[in-house]
Amino acid sequence: MLNYSEAKTKTGHVGLSTTDAAMIAICAALMAVCSWISIPAAVPFTMQTFGVFLAVGLLGGRNGTLAVVIYLLLGAVGLPVFSGFAGGIGHLFGATGGYIIGFVFSALFMWLMESLFGKSMKVLVLSMVAGLLICYAFGTAWFVVVYTKNTESIGVMTALAWCVFPYIIPDALKIVLAAGLTRRLRPLIKR
Repeated sequence: MLNYSEAKTKTGHVGLSTTDAAMIAICAALMAVCSWISIPAAVPFTMQTFGVFLAVGLLGGRNGTLAVVIYLLLGAVGLPVFSGFAGGIGHLFGATGGYIIGFVFSALFMWLMESLFGKSMKVLVLSMVAGLLICYAFGTAWFVVVYTKNTESIGVMTALAWCVFPYIIPDALKIVLAAGLTRRLRPLIKR
């Protein structure tokens, strides 16, 4: 049976192997499914960030980032891959769209950390935490601008109270879960 690393070298070129493309597609689909899972709480949350972190953790920086970009492109063209089975470019340009776009910056940062410091679990967890903070920062800035333009002026602290503070603990748990699954599944993928 051909393992993942053998499939990559059998293609004879630097581009994506069939296995890479399949894994990227699976992770993009996983992100869509994770976005549809809504956990009821005082402030309901989805598993989108878990899907992003797991994709980059399992596939590595380059392919994980490609999976995130494909997920966003699928949503941008109207497929219902975002939370609440939403899709369309309007959803990305809405008040909370910055958090979704922020996933790309999170994945890019995780790829940078992997490139600089390797694929150890310590580096992965630190890059997930930093990637989440980057997503929060980009998404909150976006929210303030769009909400102020479309509704009324809003302060950064109010935006954080609405869009970030309720999600910190669930997002931390998603990082723990993504890191744990990455640790268990990476050896099975056999890079």
